[in-house]
Amino acid sequence: MPEGDSIFRAARTLARALTGKRVTRFESAYAHVAHADIDAPLVGRTIEEVRAVGKHLLMRFSGSLVLRTHMRMNGSWHIYRPGERWQRSPEAMRVLLATADFVAVGFDIPVAVLQSETALARDPDLTRLGPDLLGGSFDEDEALRRLRAHPERPIGEALLDQSVLAGVGNIYKSETLFLCGLSPFTAVAGLTDPALRAVVTTAGKLLATNTREATPGRIVTRRTLRARPSDSLWVYGRAGRPCRRCGTPIVMRRQGPAARVAYFCPKCQP
Repeated sequence: MPEGDSIFRAARTLARALTGKRVTRFESAYAHVAHADIDAPLVGRTIEEVRAVGKHLLMRFSGSLVLRTHMRMNGSWHIYRPGERWQRSPEAMRVLLATADFVAVGFDIPVAVLQSETALARDPDLTRLGPDLLGGSFDEDEALRRLRAHPERPIGEALLDQSVLAGVGNIYKSETLFLCGLSPFTAVAGLTDPALRAVVTTAGKLLATNTREATPGRIVTRRTLRARPSDSLWVYGRAGRPCRRCGTPIVMRRQGPAARVAYFCPKCQP
């Protein structure tokens, strides 16, 4: 699943290409989006803003219309010049939006909703979100309050709950907790306020750093002179391999009702 920094970078790229441009073509493979476009056509409207909110991507158009998409596990946005060959099959197209200069194509995007600003303000998928780690007005105290609201919950599960903290996925969960020296199975109640604040701060720093990362599509939490992608992470995806700090084999266990993976070093993260 794309994590918060991936959505942030996608929104930034789309914004640079599309903001201020007039829509010349709009298509969607989803009937509910196509029907909404018939009622309030996007063609002729100006794209006023593209931004990320947690793992949601919002495109705002003149006339108070908003297209909200969520990539879930396999979705992605591509930008092409008119007439340029697509890198994915047309059968994977779910949303297409074109201007005179660019064509934005959403491939395998499972969630797309075209709605008014008024409806967006009541959209439960957005109103339930916790503070956004990459948002311009991140409220750390509110994030800590929401984490403390379920003291029995393991910190690894709590970090993935987008209603608590928006933007963290499996990779950042595992890497953050390794850097903080905490087991993903430690209950929130077992963490001091400074320790919990350090978790939130570390996750935010990792996400922010990767919005500036020069290698698109690759998350880097560990700086090294080596350029191999396999050297860029501390624990994620390294089950059975030696911890980069102490040499103990990294463990992978599934966690929570959704059985999400957690990678950790049993010695460095007791």
